[in-house]
Amino acid sequence: MKSKDIAKNNGIDPRAFDGWLRVSSFPHKSGMTGGLTVDDTVDPDELVRAYNEYVVQERERLAQEQAALAEEQAGIDRAFAEKQQELASMLITSGFNFDGYTITKYSGYISGDSAVEVARPTQGWFGVRGNVGSDLMDSLVHIRREALAELKESAYDLGCNAVIGVDFDYLTLDPETVTSQGGTLYLPFLFGVTANGNAVIIEKK
Repeated sequence: MKSKDIAKNNGIDPRAFDGWLRVSSFPHKSGMTGGLTVDDTVDPDELVRAYNEYVVQERERLAQEQAALAEEQAGIDRAFAEKQQELASMLITSGFNFDGYTITKYSGYISGDSAVEVARPTQGWFGVRGNVGSDLMDSLVHIRREALAELKESAYDLGCNAVIGVDFDYLTLDPETVTSQGGTLYLPFLFGVTANGNAVIIEKK
């Protein structure tokens, strides 16, 4: 009997049924048109029961996998939320101590970096095309925050909950290159900032 007929008579997806039958132990052979033919010695009802059991088992396996993935994702989300909370509560200072706290461990020098490109003004820094100076200051504020965030990440990775002696180093690049005609092409300005500090563990007195 052809597998597609068995599938049709029992409301089974023929493709799924053939896929299972190919890896099952039930004797079968491929037809000239690509379909499968089940050996005459096989009871079709037994074949359908075995397939339905497989479907139930496969659904249970998929459900268990989905539950495990959901649990894993929930754990990742919890860990991320805990990390964000610890980063938000991390204390930083340009000084070397915190009132009401004692430094219990020094973990060493750390840094965080960020950079931004700023387009060159075409009509002066304060020309009619916009206040480039204001744009630059906004960009510096942004990259300082990014550098501080990276600094906190570095402290967190060391198991610390505070950073002391924080300061900033600034870098300005005025890149240029030679054009194919032998002229000079001035590229956008590049401004970088590095936040430096020392990662520590503090405890309330």
